[in-house]
Amino acid sequence: MTAGVSSFVLAQETAPQPAEQTTEEQVEVIQVRGFAQSLFRSLDSKRFGDVVSETISADDLGALPDVSIADALTRLPGISAVRTGGQAAEINIRGMSGGFVFSTLNGREQVSTSGKRNIEFDQYPSELISSAAVYKSPKASLIEGGVAGTVELQTARVLSNDKTHTFTANLRGMQNDRANEVPDGEEFGHRFSLSYQGKFLDDTLGLALGYARLYQPSVATQFIGLAYNVSRDLNQDDTPEYISEGFEIQHLGGEETRNGYLGSLQWQPNEAFSLTGDVFISQFDREAFARGFRVKFEGATANISNPIYNGSSLIGGNISRTRNGFTRVEVVNDDNRDADEVHSYGIKADWDINDGVNLVFDLSHSRASSDFRNGLLWSLVAQDATVANPVLDPNVSINYQLNGLNLPAIGLSQADAFSDINRLMVSKYGIYPFVNTDEVNAARLDLSFDLELPVIRSVEFGVRYSARRYLNDRSVFEYGSDGTFLTGQPPLRLTADMVKQVDFKGKFANYPSYLAIDLDKALAAWFPQGIPQPVQTWGAGNPDVINRDPNSTVNTAWSLLESGRVYEDVLASYLMANLDTELFGLPLTGNIGVRRVTTDQSATNLSDVDGDPLRGAQNIADEVGLINTRYAAGIVGEKYTKHLPSLNLNLALTDEWQLRFASAKVISRPPINRLASVTSFNISDTGEITGNSSNSPFLRPFEANQYDLSLEYYFGTGALAAALFYKDIQSFIQDDVLPEFDFKAAGFPVPDFIIPDPESGVPVATRNGSLFTAVNNSNGGYIRGAEIAWTQVFKALPGALSGLGAQLSYSYTESEVSLINSLGGEPIETTFEGLSKNVVNATLFWEYEGIDTRINARYRSPFVSSQVGINEQITNFDSEMVVDFQFGYQFNDNLKMLFQVNNLTDEPTKSYFGQQAMTGTLQFFGRQYFLGAVYSF
Repeated sequence: MTAGVSSFVLAQETAPQPAEQTTEEQVEVIQVRGFAQSLFRSLDSKRFGDVVSETISADDLGALPDVSIADALTRLPGISAVRTGGQAAEINIRGMSGGFVFSTLNGREQVSTSGKRNIEFDQYPSELISSAAVYKSPKASLIEGGVAGTVELQTARVLSNDKTHTFTANLRGMQNDRANEVPDGEEFGHRFSLSYQGKFLDDTLGLALGYARLYQPSVATQFIGLAYNVSRDLNQDDTPEYISEGFEIQHLGGEETRNGYLGSLQWQPNEAFSLTGDVFISQFDREAFARGFRVKFEGATANISNPIYNGSSLIGGNISRTRNGFTRVEVVNDDNRDADEVHSYGIKADWDINDGVNLVFDLSHSRASSDFRNGLLWSLVAQDATVANPVLDPNVSINYQLNGLNLPAIGLSQADAFSDINRLMVSKYGIYPFVNTDEVNAARLDLSFDLELPVIRSVEFGVRYSARRYLNDRSVFEYGSDGTFLTGQPPLRLTADMVKQVDFKGKFANYPSYLAIDLDKALAAWFPQGIPQPVQTWGAGNPDVINRDPNSTVNTAWSLLESGRVYEDVLASYLMANLDTELFGLPLTGNIGVRRVTTDQSATNLSDVDGDPLRGAQNIADEVGLINTRYAAGIVGEKYTKHLPSLNLNLALTDEWQLRFASAKVISRPPINRLASVTSFNISDTGEITGNSSNSPFLRPFEANQYDLSLEYYFGTGALAAALFYKDIQSFIQDDVLPEFDFKAAGFPVPDFIIPDPESGVPVATRNGSLFTAVNNSNGGYIRGAEIAWTQVFKALPGALSGLGAQLSYSYTESEVSLINSLGGEPIETTFEGLSKNVVNATLFWEYEGIDTRINARYRSPFVSSQVGINEQITNFDSEMVVDFQFGYQFNDNLKMLFQVNNLTDEPTKSYFGQQAMTGTLQFFGRQYFLGAVYSF
């Protein structure tokens, strides 16, 4: 790769030239290749852009080395990532989480497989993306939706290529060095990509095709502390102490396969008209297992002695099962499968009607689907598994003490039985699919008019209509119980051919061994006639079902209540003037405009009317023919309009220095799944009532007024930029967990007793648990901060040192916005999700005579985000520094060898509930090694 003429001088002073020579002839252009060339292209985009932005650029498809585009984005100033399974999947911008980030592909809105607004960036292979821009300040012509910022991904535009034909093949093998700690964990994987770009018919027709495949092992060893969801007066002093739900210690393993496809056809018969069609498809399949054990304290009924506290929260002691309690240790063999697909299609016509008028018309379709099957196989200890009617062993005692951000000390009375087939029996099997589809169809028309006016260079007008439809389907199959042995659904006897003993290794070596179960063999023995499939059902024992089974207590109404559709129609229009004038004799450019957005949102709804036909109660049948008379079906929602003004100014102080100012009102709509209408509650086998009313079609957007000021200096071999930003948050959605919520007083039809085991007929009293809910909080507050970024190639150094370069950025962010989180027990204030006060990004690179090597370190200070335990939990994450290394050697113009190490220092993820003494997640992923080659011509 060779650089074109950059705006950066990249030149050395030369001897005086004859006067007749042109300026270009007087400049000695230094050829810049590889990573340095990409940096200079990115700085050009930043320098000449009309908004505050950061850019990643690649000359050819396949040139970016990262596993996904998320990894590449995290090297930009003010950008950080939340790692899932060791991979960067969600990005945070300026201290705001992924839910505040809006994303487009080729200027078109993208939907997500996550059921949220923010796309999952690991779904987008970096090999198929030619550039990515992060717009930190908006302008009126940009699609609304990003309070934190907008990420614009671009695929190749073939007719812009210098070459007539280019072909690139990329093959890399990979290895994870922690796979040997995870039994059945895959150690090796690979990446492979092919891309072609060609021009035909006298360079009037361009074709780009790309394919990228990723097969990688996913391994981790983890401890997860669970939320403090029980309060109890242990000291009998009339003040409650808080008790965790328990903890998990597990091996995670599996593999991820991603296939990405790209097609682009561009036709430009003349300079005035072009027509471009784009296709992007990504298929991401995951097969994963979680094995180990889960400890459930059931603190409301357990016997607790020798307690150790952090404040009023229990972090250690001895917990044992009482006669009517459900304290237990479950040996877990979960099997999860996820099939995700993203489709994006678009066609765009760009027509210069005359010298001063341009028209752009764009039609697009974006579709995402996700089929996540959460399968679980849980085992409990029997007194004797060999007898005809096994009895649960009630001798459960747990001795534990948390150790902050280090692994805890644990003693389990039944530890020896976890690897004994004569004691351990499968007590519960369940499948809980999450199936959702999300699609948006959009049409957009933009007109621009060049004007010969002193201040206004041109005027733009546009209109966009989009129709978004989201569908979530829940279903369930359950057999057995996680808290006891059922007579009607007896536990499964394990045999030697179904199991193998698994030992923990490394830092986890002191924890008990357990039996890993071959799921296929176990299910074949348990269900010889075929494994039942999950269905969407009220449950045979639901009391509101007309044709209920009087001998059943199964109530799975949540599978219908949590299913439904969301409808969102948006009509947006804008008017924007592009400025070109002078201020104090200095060139001033930019834009000023306003965007008007009308949103009509609604969702299907099942209202609990207690079976009253006068309030609309209907007979609602499920998939198996059970008819419920309790609810009234309908569609609820609302319509609102927002006006979003924006201003971007760029003052050229000198040829090298420029000052930017930006101001705008911005919005981020709630996650699409939270516009669903659902209020549900559940009663566990232990009688605990929990509820969820976090979703509502009446939730309004997050709103903010934001201001940016930046000073930028561009010199021959690099750039220096400093920026200040301020976001005045007007409103946001706040999650809240209300412990010991009085469900009966709130109108929920809950019984005083349940009978979890119909064979024994022993009633269990119900008790109030927590209600998870959300509201629009109008208190607001600010997020503010500063950024500084420096890039330089040291071309002035002699010899080999001239290939040395560096890129460094630092971001500081603070906020007065505080959220209340009680998952650690006593309610505490936490920051916005995703806010790290300090984010540092440093890259040192060296390119010389075919050698291309660099090391990158990304540091972020503590922040708040979600972890997945039994349910999603908001926790405090400890600071982390992730280091990646890459070495390449260019043998000739066509062949390059690459070696990479991701997570060079094996940085774990560590989190806690408010204070480090209350451990959240301790997860270790391992290093990833890549070795391969790129061939291009």
